[in-house]
Amino acid sequence: MTEPTALPRRDEVPERYTWDLTALYPTEDDFKKALQEFAEETKKFGAATQGKITDAASALKALPAYSKLYGMQDHLDTYAYLPQAADLTNAHYRALGASAEAVFSQAAAVFTAFTSALSALSEADLDQIAAADPDYEPLVRHLRRDKKIRLTPDTEAALAQLSPTLNAFSTIYGQTRSADMHFPDFTVDGQTYPLSFTMYEDLYAYDPDPTVRRAAFAAFSQVLAQYQNTVAANYYAQVMKEKRLATLRGFASVVDYLVYDQEVPRSFFDRQIDLITDEFGPIMQKYIKHLQKTRGLKEMTFADRLIDLDPDFAPTVSIDDSRRYISQAAAQLGPDYHDMIMRYFPDRWVDFVGNVGKETGGFCAQPYRVHPYILMSWTHNLADIYTLVHELGHAGQGILSARKHGPLAFTPSGYIIEAPSTFNELLLTNSLIAGTDDPRMKRFAYTKLLTNTYFHNFITHLLEAAYQREVYAMVDRGEAFDAKDLNAITRTVFKRFWGDALQLDDNSDLTWMRQSHYYMGLYSYTYSASLTVSTQAFLRIRDHQPGAVQDWLNFLSLGDSLDPIGEAKVAGVDITTDAPLHNTIQYLGSVVDEVLALSKQLDH
Repeated sequence: MTEPTALPRRDEVPERYTWDLTALYPTEDDFKKALQEFAEETKKFGAATQGKITDAASALKALPAYSKLYGMQDHLDTYAYLPQAADLTNAHYRALGASAEAVFSQAAAVFTAFTSALSALSEADLDQIAAADPDYEPLVRHLRRDKKIRLTPDTEAALAQLSPTLNAFSTIYGQTRSADMHFPDFTVDGQTYPLSFTMYEDLYAYDPDPTVRRAAFAAFSQVLAQYQNTVAANYYAQVMKEKRLATLRGFASVVDYLVYDQEVPRSFFDRQIDLITDEFGPIMQKYIKHLQKTRGLKEMTFADRLIDLDPDFAPTVSIDDSRRYISQAAAQLGPDYHDMIMRYFPDRWVDFVGNVGKETGGFCAQPYRVHPYILMSWTHNLADIYTLVHELGHAGQGILSARKHGPLAFTPSGYIIEAPSTFNELLLTNSLIAGTDDPRMKRFAYTKLLTNTYFHNFITHLLEAAYQREVYAMVDRGEAFDAKDLNAITRTVFKRFWGDALQLDDNSDLTWMRQSHYYMGLYSYTYSASLTVSTQAFLRIRDHQPGAVQDWLNFLSLGDSLDPIGEAKVAGVDITTDAPLHNTIQYLGSVVDEVLALSKQLDH
């Protein structure tokens, strides 16, 4: 493992390892001019459409301008956000984002008034709009579906203008975590180690030395504990906002309200949590106990759960090395996909290096018909390749979808948004396994499949969703909560999944403080839902089923043209039944059995 060093300042990061924002706007002045133009054009659009959308003809006359403005805002929003994500301590970037937010809130009121007018049209008019352009079909689908929950036009416009305030809880959490939390150095056996939020999550959580790993977790948790009441109060405000919006729109349950936008039944949410907890939990308990035995640990604490089974076999990977790994993974989908994805390095899609104030974790922003932007923090471990290939999965879908659809139709449902990313992780593992007869290498690759792809997406995010379900049940019952309650919920959820395989304590209870997804509705469970789809699609390709590769490429190009059930069917997966989830869990059980068998072989 690379020796940790203190994070550099943003201005100390080499330019070649940062993203190139000039693909969006050549300079910040160009962005400001475009923002002003957008504000003026939006105002003109509002004046031209207010009270004048009365039939299909008037709607079709206005829709090209609406689509154009939608695309403009996509670019502006991306440019305003990315510099902040790269350095949350920079006041100039925060001010830049605030100026854009003020314009967007005014635009939201105009756009909401327009969609309210569209929603009021007759079914015949909506039929005519949908028939006029395939890119209008998803818009009409959503308009029809939303009629029963839409409020009065004035109320919708007011809520749209309040969106910056209503979304402030996520910003407050991000600032608390990335700008205000300061983590002191910690010492082990006379050696001092630097610590930050990112360094713990990306480095120390995987450190092969249990003394360093556990000391880092204790120091990290000590700082989290100091902020738990503030973060809990902020999260309570977020949840109560969601509860009140749910009630306004006629939903008795917050979960029903939040799952509505994903265009799937509530039963899909509950099924995902309960089946994985009950059926996959015992499988991972077996793996964790094997990990404890193999690593010679007297006790398996929460801080130990992410470590490698065979740390001496883990390669150190440089940023430049990433190209070889990504190339081998992407090649499995054909030369066109491969060549498209490999532009990530020369075109500087990726902001690689961790720095002071940088957002933790990883994401991929996909501005319409501009190259994607990926944030991560490179630690020179193979896990970085998994993060990168994951985000490049999003990038590939964004590019292919934008080629086929306009701005109004290129973003698919959140229920399956993580399928392309998790699919690419499976391609990476498959490329690591392909062509080797070395049992140690095979075991290494299978454990990466478990600990990188499925642990993160099928367990970590799934348990977040199980935690959310309990929180939302409390507010649906009219109960308040504080940090103590959230700690208790976290302990209960973890205990149900892990049984006696992991030792839980006050520090592990604070895990709820570490995830920004709680400010994104029910986003957490979609990782496992999407991975169920991607696993079944991957197995079709692995097993050389005819047409499987092309089916997947077709799936990536769908955008929002179908609902999640229809889009999954294009990939060859029927999510209306439990079979894909059961089959995925069965596949994972076979992977764990293979790891145990390879360990037995290597021990003799």
